[in-house]
Amino acid sequence: MHVAFRAFLLASALSVTSVAWAAPLPVAPILTTPEAKDARSFARPQVARVTHVDLDLTADFDAKIMRGSAAMDVLAAPGASEIVLDTLGLKITKVTDGAGRGLPWTLGKADPELGAPLTVQLKGAKRIVVEYASTPGARSLQWLPPSLTAGKHKPYLFSQGQAINNRSWIPTQDSPGIRQTWTARIVVPEGLIAVMSGEKLTPKGEPTKDGHRAFRFRMDNPVPPYLIALGVGDLAFRELGPRTGVYTEPSMLDQAASELVDTEKMVTTAEGLYGPYRWGRYDLLVLPPSFPLGGMENPTLTFLTPTFITGDGANVSLVAHELAHSWSGNLVTNATWPDGWLNEGFTTYFENRIMEALYGAPRARIEADLNWDGMQADIKEEGGPAADATKLYGQPGGQLEYFKGATFLRTIEAIVGRERWDAYLRSYFDRHAFQPQTTAGFLTDLRANLIKGDKDLEAKLELDKWAYAAGLPDNAVHVKSEALARVDEQMAAFVTGGPASSVKASAWTTQEWLRFLNNLPLQLSTAQLDDLDRTFKLSASTNSYVRSAWLELAIANRYEPALPSLEAFLKSVGRGLFIRPLYAGLMRQGEWGQPIARQIFAEAKATYHPTIASGLERTVSGS
Repeated sequence: MHVAFRAFLLASALSVTSVAWAAPLPVAPILTTPEAKDARSFARPQVARVTHVDLDLTADFDAKIMRGSAAMDVLAAPGASEIVLDTLGLKITKVTDGAGRGLPWTLGKADPELGAPLTVQLKGAKRIVVEYASTPGARSLQWLPPSLTAGKHKPYLFSQGQAINNRSWIPTQDSPGIRQTWTARIVVPEGLIAVMSGEKLTPKGEPTKDGHRAFRFRMDNPVPPYLIALGVGDLAFRELGPRTGVYTEPSMLDQAASELVDTEKMVTTAEGLYGPYRWGRYDLLVLPPSFPLGGMENPTLTFLTPTFITGDGANVSLVAHELAHSWSGNLVTNATWPDGWLNEGFTTYFENRIMEALYGAPRARIEADLNWDGMQADIKEEGGPAADATKLYGQPGGQLEYFKGATFLRTIEAIVGRERWDAYLRSYFDRHAFQPQTTAGFLTDLRANLIKGDKDLEAKLELDKWAYAAGLPDNAVHVKSEALARVDEQMAAFVTGGPASSVKASAWTTQEWLRFLNNLPLQLSTAQLDDLDRTFKLSASTNSYVRSAWLELAIANRYEPALPSLEAFLKSVGRGLFIRPLYAGLMRQGEWGQPIARQIFAEAKATYHPTIASGLERTVSGS
């Protein structure tokens, strides 16, 4: 790297922490250490990097494409002649500089996962403008016909950028370590509302000459590109508090607002733990059922699946999780995806602390204990504690970056004490605000600002073993729930021959149901399954968490009375957490389950987000 450019990056890094939190941060530093090299991006940010993106795009619902331009501010090292961007299936028509002069460009060989590098010759330009269109089937975008929405009258569009999907509708340097500010002008058909993960400058939009409506947005804080998010549909809004509110389709608004009633309290609670919320508003967008995730932490506008709505607030830990990302993930971001546990592990720990502060320690213990169950199941699924896929750094399998990462932080808390740990975490978020972070960088920070040369404490924490070794260190802390222990007792009584009617489940939460269903033996008699379904009406459950767990059990036992419920569920829900295990379970059932999986998938594929559909296609094809 050129010395002058390195000095500029260092100056940027030093200045970020001294800027007032409310002020825009025009340039976010990048990390130049070897472990921060992003193997999932073609970008070479040490040579030239994008610092800001201005989008001007039209959503063409008939063609199912986004069409327009992306203008990018470029910070180049002295003597740099080119910049490399990430693209995936984009149709590039022209590249110019800020004055409209053409710039030479080439599109490299395409990789099915990473896309193709777009190399632009700068010729001294500090701003480039790429004119382009996405393609139908772009990996980030799902275009829904009216029939797949709640209202059934208007189409819907939403994006899902994490991890490397946004390059399918935005040509940019699609790496979490290359933070960028952005603006957007989004043109949509009249009668639809556009929302994005930034400040909304035109709440009602502006009419265009051709009868459409343009919405403008701005994000002044530098963010990783995967956090640029878009939703377009027949949307209504309801305020939840002074800085919180919910968008969703009009017919879903009452349900959503009722479930999200504690959102403002959550923000205040989170601030009390780890410092100010630095993003202005915290709104939520409840999407149609095809949304592939539980939630997505897009700044200022969390995206949520409607499956979390059960009428009793039992699943609002999902909201606590996405809110916690406003500190871990959005404020301090994993520099590369092998460091992803810095995002999800921190957030899972923080989520549990929010739930404890707002709803009490017993509920937090229930959720932490279930996470321990999930962690143990994932370790087993990945091949046991010696398997490389159980290592925290390097994209572990299953949800281990969530559960093992949170257990790591919980173990540190237990060893050093909560007061000391909380003070450290709050200072950590302040020190690294709006910056990328690596696993090595986090461990260095721990040693400098928490351990401070205490060799006994260093030995007790086993930091390197947690971060880089397979399995679980011996000091792992398992939080146990008294409520779940009582569920275990009733489960044991049922398994040994007791009737389902003797299971006292009338007041069970979603989490208690999950403990019960997920820990039943995989092989039960038909009589036991009949008894469970008849007593608790599990096949008809409107709680997606409970119903999907029940259907997993039914598939494992080839329980045919549950097949109509299974087919209806797989055709109405697109959340990967629920449907992936069901398709995988069917495929494990050989000649019984595989034809069922393939038939349902063929009929439901069009309702799934492209990222979910492509993965399930591999599952049902056996590839």
